[in-house]
Amino acid sequence: MSRLGLQIVNACLGLITVILGGASFILGADSPVYPDDMLSVPSLDSNLRFFGGLSAGLGLTLIWLTPSIEKHTVLFRAIWLCALAGGIGRLLSAALVGLPATPLLVFTIIEVPGVPLLIYWQYRVAAVATHQQA
Repeated sequence: MSRLGLQIVNACLGLITVILGGASFILGADSPVYPDDMLSVPSLDSNLRFFGGLSAGLGLTLIWLTPSIEKHTVLFRAIWLCALAGGIGRLLSAALVGLPATPLLVFTIIEVPGVPLLIYWQYRVAAVATHQQA
């Protein structure tokens, strides 16, 4: 139960996640993460529910940090930069495969141009709070 052991396991899992997520980001449904049997309804449903749970967890984290939003800059940016990366993935998919359903287009509009605006807005709020404390 050492710190170093946790760091090693976490770094390895992070690297695996980056590699597999990167493969899916770049190759979409052609990723080796999705062999033919993964394109079945049960497999896609499982993956969609995983990402739904992940999104719900990120949303709860955003709600949690809201009361002291000016103090959680790093976490705020990390969450929203992940959303921006996802939005860029949606743009890549639209360019390579075609436009998705309307709700996904709306998400893309929030994720791509909206995220940098949110990050800037939070930066400004944090700067004002820091200035007022000085």
